[in-house]
Amino acid sequence: MTEKQRFDVLRQYADFELRHYPRTVLVQVEVAGDFATAGNRGFGPLFQYISGNNQTSTRIAMTAPVIQEAVTPRSHTVSFVLPDGMPAAEVPVPRNAQVSTKEVPERTVAARRFSGSWSEERFAQNGALLVDAVRREGLLPEGTPYFARFDPPWKPGFLKHNEALIAVAAANPR
Repeated sequence: MTEKQRFDVLRQYADFELRHYPRTVLVQVEVAGDFATAGNRGFGPLFQYISGNNQTSTRIAMTAPVIQEAVTPRSHTVSFVLPDGMPAAEVPVPRNAQVSTKEVPERTVAARRFSGSWSEERFAQNGALLVDAVRREGLLPEGTPYFARFDPPWKPGFLKHNEALIAVAAANPR
């Protein structure tokens, strides 16, 4: 079974969960293209990295989710979460210059789950609903929404687990 990124639920709201994520290490690539094209282009180099295309030829287990965040409308960062507990100092250096690693500090995040296809419109709609719900609860969203895909492309859309996420400023939730 694929390891999923670890988090603790701080509070459940009607439209989202408030979560605490511990320090995380990502392997990521920035790719050109619209939402769907970028997601497909980004997956390959990241999968090659975890399959051993790194300076120590280390194979790393696949985890979920695959994260995608728009840099511009025609450029996206696609990321894999490395397995829990992998120290940043032990993360192999990528052989592909387009692939980089990034340590993300612990953080508070709002998450909205939804099922269905991976269309840009569905992610944008759920991202906007998430931001509105976070503000309605008196919390302060930081940055822009990003998106998480948990399932392989061949899984039927109605069974897919997707999320829209956004960082939230440290605050006392209502």
